[in-house]
Amino acid sequence: MTVRRPHPIEVRSYEILRARVDLAPMPPLWRAVTERIIHVSADLEYAIDLVTREEDLETALAALRAGAPVVADEGMVVAGITARPAICHLGDPAAGRLARAAGISREAAAIRLAYAEVGPGAVWVVGSAPAALHEIIDRKVRPALVVGLPVGFVGAAAAKRALRDSGLPQLSNVSEKGGSAVAAAAVNALLYHEDGPR
Repeated sequence: MTVRRPHPIEVRSYEILRARVDLAPMPPLWRAVTERIIHVSADLEYAIDLVTREEDLETALAALRAGAPVVADEGMVVAGITARPAICHLGDPAAGRLARAAGISREAAAIRLAYAEVGPGAVWVVGSAPAALHEIIDRKVRPALVVGLPVGFVGAAAAKRALRDSGLPQLSNVSEKGGSAVAAAAVNALLYHEDGPR
């Protein structure tokens, strides 16, 4: 196993972050995810905006370590997940055909294609499309975790609320903020996590 060596700028960023907000009382995985999201966004409000359960993150970490697939809603999320390849069918011509035939959005069609490929137990990551989040909920994908952090003023907060209300294991946030970099950071935090104190 290769040991990850953070760049000195990343190390200094974490030092500054920890000087500005004390996340030490958080459970370890929740803290790791929150810190990485704050690190990539420089937005300290994520410390009180994120919603999850430590048990959900523990389950996801175990699933990832066992090789669970990671499915993303769009290519920017795929590009941001640096420690593992992720699946995304948004650019697949079959997603366009399915969307037209079923009268659904291309994002929803991409989720259907991905679920047909990976089945239950995947980690699903949404950083852009509320429609993808609704499709994940409606498909009953039986995920290891859904990272639901789409950004926007139209539908994003409502989709994240629907995710929290669904009972699925999840990581989301309350506000309209989010995005591809934030969603990818949450997954990277789990993929980079090492047991024990940091």
